Amino acid sequence: MNTFRAFRIHQDNAKIVSRIDTISLDDLSPGEVVIKVAYSDINYKDALAATGTGKILRSYPLVGGIDLAGEVVSSSDAQFKPGQKVLVTGCGLSETHNGGYAEYARVKSDWVIPIPGGLDAHSAMILGTAGFTAALAIHRMEQNGLSPEQGEVLVNGATGGVGSIAINMLAGRGYDVVALTGKKESEGYLKQLGAKRILLRGDLQLGAKPLEAMQWAGSVDNLGGDMLAWLLKTTKDWGSVASIGMASSMDLKTTVLPFILRSVNLLGINSVNVPRAPRLQVWQRIATDLKPRHLDVIGARTITLDDLPTAFDGYIKGAVTGRTVVKI
Repeated sequence: MNTFRAFRIHQDNAKIVSRIDTISLDDLSPGEVVIKVAYSDINYKDALAATGTGKILRSYPLVGGIDLAGEVVSSSDAQFKPGQKVLVTGCGLSETHNGGYAEYARVKSDWVIPIPGGLDAHSAMILGTAGFTAALAIHRMEQNGLSPEQGEVLVNGATGGVGSIAINMLAGRGYDVVALTGKKESEGYLKQLGAKRILLRGDLQLGAKPLEAMQWAGSVDNLGGDMLAWLLKTTKDWGSVASIGMASSMDLKTTVLPFILRSVNLLGINSVNVPRAPRLQVWQRIATDLKPRHLDVIGARTITLDDLPTAFDGYIKGAVTGRTVVKI
């Protein structure tokens, strides 16, 4: 462990440069737990960070990768023992803290989650932040009363990581899932995950009224902007919309009518800053009642650390379906 390999993101004269470096533990951020990393994954946020398309990192250089799973090597916190299988997702990795694209990581003990029974390091990284975010959205919607008998649940950004996993989780819970996508060629993939119906984005008429006909008991929104506004005004009484992303727009132009006339819940989902108790609770659900039934389909791609430098462009272009696992 004197030196090891890591995919690091540098800033060189205001230009973002990413490459594989040889580093040591002294180059890593402080923390109580050292982990030998077995797997990481690729999220859209990872692609933004590695390419400089989005300003994610707060300091440079940093090891990329917002997720990791592996085995504890050492810990100054007595709750973690050498050899224990653990994961970390979000928590500022590859933002303010060195991340998971390295053979070793050092992290704060509060961030570390024992891998629950029913999962291993590989399956945990098929899920990663995308799976945790999808599960957190469903968990929050069900806390607000969502149940299968209330009607259809819509998921947009359906072929992405969060969307794919959300569809599979919801279908496994008995929901009638409607997948909204711009990719007609992905209909077979989405139905395989459990979508009952497919809506093509180009066929939608969003309407101009402050309230439209009620359609959805709930929805998982990855897009923001006009699509989120449309979901709010087409959600049924007492329904919930989980706002997860802003792939379309960070703006939201709407009225208060969905909230005060239909009691619609708009739930903000931030998977980075989640208190430890609900984080543990959601990961336990991911390993049990929310465990996706088609992880092999969702996480069909595995690459290596050496493949990372060329792995991100497809995410920026929106051309990637499902999840990519990185074998460290």
